[in-house]
Amino acid sequence: MECGEYKYIWQADDWPQWRFDLPALTQPLAEVSRAQGMLIGRLADVGLNLRDQASLSALTEDVIKTSEIEGEHLQVDSVRSSIARRLGMDIGALAPVDRHVEGLVEMVLDATASAAATLTQERLFGWHAALFPTGYSGLTRIGVGRWRDDAGGPMQVVSGPEGRQRVHFEAPPALQLPQETARFIAWANDPTSGEPALIKAALAHLWFVTLHPFDDGNGRIARAIGDLFLARADGSPQRFYSLSAQIQRERKSYYDILERTQKRTLDVSEWLAWFLAALHRAVDQAQLTLDVVLAKSRFWQRLAGPPLNERQTHLINQLLDGLDGKLTSSRWAKIAKCSPDTALRDINELLVRGVLRKSSAGGRSTSYELN
Repeated sequence: MECGEYKYIWQADDWPQWRFDLPALTQPLAEVSRAQGMLIGRLADVGLNLRDQASLSALTEDVIKTSEIEGEHLQVDSVRSSIARRLGMDIGALAPVDRHVEGLVEMVLDATASAAATLTQERLFGWHAALFPTGYSGLTRIGVGRWRDDAGGPMQVVSGPEGRQRVHFEAPPALQLPQETARFIAWANDPTSGEPALIKAALAHLWFVTLHPFDDGNGRIARAIGDLFLARADGSPQRFYSLSAQIQRERKSYYDILERTQKRTLDVSEWLAWFLAALHRAVDQAQLTLDVVLAKSRFWQRLAGPPLNERQTHLINQLLDGLDGKLTSSRWAKIAKCSPDTALRDINELLVRGVLRKSSAGGRSTSYELN
């Protein structure tokens, strides 16, 4: 679908003069702000430790889900350990962390905890280098810490098998990137640009992903930029909700709205409405996450008797977080990296103390659940 003489919005004569129907967005803006206020108000009534736990949960989910959007699956324990270590939080035994996880965590924390810092070309290059510490994306060597050069052809977003690929979007030529990125960065740092804070977060996300200035990692960096502006809007370096997690839950809708927006005019009201609605749902989901954090706190406060060992604590926390599938003694041994006899001994101790009970669900193997 072409718009006049151009196919993509960056080809428009008035690019990048964004237009939107602010009166139509007033109610969604107010509803999101109200939901954010309710969440922050609720967090104000809990202790510092529980706020830290809620923030750790939100950040862990953010890192996990921004990678899942790109089809990459990270280990939750590894991500959680990396974030906790960087924030100086004590969560017991820390899982091993690889360079890739460390780089992604470093980017997300820099974008959110240092949201007030100026967004610069060097900062974006640093994020990109952190995402690709080996200089490879999969088996492909890419340019790291610099804008793409289009040596292999135009930057395109495609899908489908080789020979029958569909082009969803083509980004501006690499020769335009110095000017285009400089204009984006100047706008990003301009406190007088005039957009409401949440609108600016949505525009920043869209603008960067439209430029697609790197060989790879553009989606993850665009979402980090969106998080940076959301943190500025919240006025807090701590994160308690994850827009990336909501985008992952609505992944098809996300890509559909991006494609439609990039093939229409510079009136991006539909994208902004989608972004605000998804943000509202992300904040609502954070209320459920906070319920889990509070439930875990109450559980550990009620638990009487001698301290649990490290394996028991780890598995119970996994159950409290909603462990997928049945917990059998063999699965316990696999997760805790212990022998079957040790796993059964751990479980029997918790059965005697009333922490666990045998599940009523049928199956060939006995399974266990929190009592």
